[in-house]
Amino acid sequence: MHTTVEHLVAREIKYLTVWGFSTDNWRRSGSEVNNLFQLLAAWIEKDTLWVHRQGVRLRHIGHLEELPQDLQVAINKAIELTSDNTGMTFTLAFNYSGRAEIVDAARQLIADNYPLHILDEHAFSRHLYTDGMPDVDLVIRTAGEVRLSN
Repeated sequence: MHTTVEHLVAREIKYLTVWGFSTDNWRRSGSEVNNLFQLLAAWIEKDTLWVHRQGVRLRHIGHLEELPQDLQVAINKAIELTSDNTGMTFTLAFNYSGRAEIVDAARQLIADNYPLHILDEHAFSRHLYTDGMPDVDLVIRTAGEVRLSN
């Protein structure tokens, strides 16, 4: 990940999103899920200061509240440490689902009593987790998969 971040920062790329854990991953075995949690926790512990020194701002999208408490704390500390950085925004999609994001946006619009007769794509996009971020330019799918995740 260091090489990727270094190259993107050097090229003044402003946004990187890495999808580390889909909500569909909860269907995997408990040990596999725990291993993914441990991988993220280790990455945060090992690399947060390095990312901070690169001027990168970390954010999270997805349902953080469903993750183990210690992982929530680690993610929030990393976000807080890097919150004032103005370089690239590195978004970690962990326990994320595009469908859940759409449902959450719709629920927020309803909770806000948003007038449906004026609802448009722009108004809807302001309620997405990715509000303030540009649309995706490039998706790289690893492991030879040819499908998009949820």
